[in-house]
Amino acid sequence: MQEDVRGVVERLFRAAEAADIPAALGCFAENGVLIDPHYPNPEMRGRTEIEKGLVWGLSVMKQFGFRIARVFEGADGRSAAFEIDTNHVLKGGQKLSFPQVFVVDVEDGLIVSMRAYEPYGPNGIGGFFLGLERLKRRVFR
Repeated sequence: MQEDVRGVVERLFRAAEAADIPAALGCFAENGVLIDPHYPNPEMRGRTEIEKGLVWGLSVMKQFGFRIARVFEGADGRSAAFEIDTNHVLKGGQKLSFPQVFVVDVEDGLIVSMRAYEPYGPNGIGGFFLGLERLKRRVFR
């Protein structure tokens, strides 16, 4: 019997927390895609690029920490959204705690697509103007 979407994501998180790159890569299909803005290459396609991302992540992270808070499973049984309480520790000792969401699709028990969403404001020019507007509201209350 094939592993369901929740099972493969839990296995991926445990592998990342154990710094076990081969086990983490084994959760992805050969042509799997991992999209996460925390990485130097935010859109990693295929196991080779995903491996490079994980190697980089472990070079800066002392400990990954993922706790699944809620799961919203798709009607197809092959997709789900995971609300995660993230608690990482950088190599320098700084603790990072933030919520994030992963939207995951699996085929044949392997991740074919995993996309991370963080609760940060917009980047680029949109983020600049939003920040300016927030500053204006604080200054001119």
